[in-house]
Amino acid sequence: MSKRLLDCTASEILSMTKPELLASIAGCEGRVLACETIGITPPLLVDVTNAEYAASLSADILLLNMFDVCKPVIQALPPVPAQETVRELKRLTGRVVGINLEPVNPQMAASNDGTLWQMTQGRLATPENALRAAEMGVDLILLTGNPGNGVSNEAIVDSLQKIRNAVGDRVILAAGKMHGAGVLRQSGASIMTPEDAAAFADAGADVILCPAPGTVPGITLEAVHALADYLHSREKLLMTAIGTSQEGSDPATIRQIALMCKMAGADIHHIGDTGVPGMALPQNILAYSIAIRGERHTYHRMASSVNR
Repeated sequence: MSKRLLDCTASEILSMTKPELLASIAGCEGRVLACETIGITPPLLVDVTNAEYAASLSADILLLNMFDVCKPVIQALPPVPAQETVRELKRLTGRVVGINLEPVNPQMAASNDGTLWQMTQGRLATPENALRAAEMGVDLILLTGNPGNGVSNEAIVDSLQKIRNAVGDRVILAAGKMHGAGVLRQSGASIMTPEDAAAFADAGADVILCPAPGTVPGITLEAVHALADYLHSREKLLMTAIGTSQEGSDPATIRQIALMCKMAGADIHHIGDTGVPGMALPQNILAYSIAIRGERHTYHRMASSVNR
């Protein structure tokens, strides 16, 4: 049996195979925290990456949003060859590192031109980009969509099948959305239906992502609990996500959402946009962490962050 991720050292995480890492996460019984960071934005601590900051706040998984595998950028990371960007971040933090890839609708995504969310070639959910990510040392790929990019569940399934065939068992594959991502017919309670979960699982997802209860209209504790029961029966993991700006709420709200996610059966708790001003604030990451695993494990994870 794999050692719990909560108790692992950086070298132990680095040596884990995909099945071992999945078992290590499952063994934590709902106490794994994933923090999303955007490397192309200026870091809050100026000369320290937001990913390192999130690790110091007890994040177990660092999920890089807006990460272009063709032109990787993480502001404040020490200079390294592009191919070594992820491995350098893993060296600095001792954490599991994942990235988002997006199976976008090109016409809808064009509406984001000139904004933070503007699409680039190296962020598309293609087998080629997934292989680049695997070769860079990425541990997890999440197929999802940023606001307005027109990412449908059907497109996620199609990309997931192709990427699974390309990367095999080299990388954990996750799939799902935390908001509608510009697809109105798949907003609210329709973001993740039981049929969608089954399709993602059939297509090869190891982890299915859905909105945290209370963050999207119609996403209830009961609905997410039923989804968790189904996924666990298929030996899949559930990741719940705060991704509709509530990551910037007061700590009391964050704690309530965290406890609902744990009651629902989440294996991984995702909090979005760490380090973006006004979004996932440091006190909210700590509030979430303490709610799902108490102070002892939270401060243990903070202390285990690797310093420069």
